[in-house]
Amino acid sequence: MRYSKLFLKLLEKRGLSEEFLDPRYEKLSDPFLLPDMKKAVSRIKRAVSNNEKILIYGDYDVDGVTATTILHDTLVLIGVDEKNIEMMLPNRFTDGYGMSQKIVERAKDFELVITVDCGSNNGEIIDALLAKSVDVIVTDHHEVMGEVPKTIVVNPKRPDVEVFENLKNLCGAGVAFFLARALMMEGMIPKGQEKWLLDLAMIGTICDAMKLTGENRIICRFGMIVLAKTRRPGLLELMRIAGVKKIDTDAVGFQIGPRLNAAGRMESAELALKLLLTKSKAEAVALSEQLEQLNLERKKQQSLAVSEIEKRGISDESVLVVSGEWHEGTLGIIAGRLLEQYQKPTIVLAEVDGVLKGSGRSFGEFNLAEALSECQDLLVSGGGHAEACGLKLEKDKFEDFSQKVNQYYKSLGFKNQKRFLEKQPDLQVGKLSSISLDFMGELELLQPFGDGNPEPILMLSNMKVRFVDRMGTEGKHLKITVFDEDANVMRLVAFYASEEWFEVQPGEMISVLISPIVNEWNGVSSVEGRIIQVMRLG
Repeated sequence: MRYSKLFLKLLEKRGLSEEFLDPRYEKLSDPFLLPDMKKAVSRIKRAVSNNEKILIYGDYDVDGVTATTILHDTLVLIGVDEKNIEMMLPNRFTDGYGMSQKIVERAKDFELVITVDCGSNNGEIIDALLAKSVDVIVTDHHEVMGEVPKTIVVNPKRPDVEVFENLKNLCGAGVAFFLARALMMEGMIPKGQEKWLLDLAMIGTICDAMKLTGENRIICRFGMIVLAKTRRPGLLELMRIAGVKKIDTDAVGFQIGPRLNAAGRMESAELALKLLLTKSKAEAVALSEQLEQLNLERKKQQSLAVSEIEKRGISDESVLVVSGEWHEGTLGIIAGRLLEQYQKPTIVLAEVDGVLKGSGRSFGEFNLAEALSECQDLLVSGGGHAEACGLKLEKDKFEDFSQKVNQYYKSLGFKNQKRFLEKQPDLQVGKLSSISLDFMGELELLQPFGDGNPEPILMLSNMKVRFVDRMGTEGKHLKITVFDEDANVMRLVAFYASEEWFEVQPGEMISVLISPIVNEWNGVSSVEGRIIQVMRLG
């Protein structure tokens, strides 16, 4: 295939091959390369043969809910009677992350418990289940903080087993999907039927912010195709109410994901699970509307909390640690917003039942899972991975914890961590004619975008400003029209633009970092730029 000069330059800059542009499903790694996969398949086979009752234990975020649905549908595909399958999700507010003690009592009616997206750090609860003659299969992707539980553990991050590097980037839904593939390879699922689970595996992967390379690129590329053909009434209605017009990374990450997550954040993840499992359009409509309202409330609570923290003033410490009376379900997303705004790892805590409970977000070289491990003596509990974590600590330990986390950060001697957040252009462009609709079509070959495969950024160099306009009812959005030396014109937009960008004047020369986008209006398509940074040239 012949590509434009600009696209070829982009491929060269990123070192991308034809194989990257055309990923093949058949190139997915052998699922039996995952630790204990053979044991897991063998135990599930026995459960099917003996008509055993199986309890699936998941998690309350998008990854956990999609993984739970994948495993449920997988068990149905291999012939387990739905009456013999039950699902249990922890309640964010009463149980916290991971396996709670509630499962020990509930599991007495089951022969087998299979976890998804959790379990690697719940050895004591697993021992209690085994003592009651309940077998346990853990499928998970989180870092193992202590000893590996003494049961079947399918986790690519097990420290005691050498695992193919690409598999280490799987999320919980990805591991559950690989289990489905293993069962397909054993002849328990008709070949090809497991592909209908790819929409959920893709949603879990993108919403858990996994690297979209290797296995995950294949999962997400084909997951997008399956989502476009999805048979799930719940996803169809959720996309309708969210206004999804094009299925891409933005639609999953900013429209579908937040609404599914709103269930576990604001009320109960059971709502999202019901939505994904329902076969009724009427129920799908009702549940989608409920999730929409919860998401609106989540946005409101998040905005109030961020405003309060900013009014207090942001500390000069390397790691921002704050606590307050905020909605427990919004803590992680508040941490993410503060990280983005202040460019420092952030941990946000709120008092819940007499203890401080919170979430952390990080970037660059600062690994939150390792940081919590260093602070274990101050924690009631905690766990996670490099860029996200959950934790609990006693109220009187807040200051000690904040100091110790920051001391640990300083001990690592990092240099210029903010460079990991700086947007760098892939290419410099002087002629706007090269950013054509054909070029935009070529960029679709790089989808889906995300960590490890970011959306391309272009530097428009030496552009002359024609118009500058404020947009929106409050005038917070910006539109700049620029033209190059050949008089080619492009419209650039920024939502909630930096106030200094509004100072740009017509006739001024600027360079601009943009993400190119296609705008469709009245049936006409044109290329525009989403502004990332404006540089005035004087």
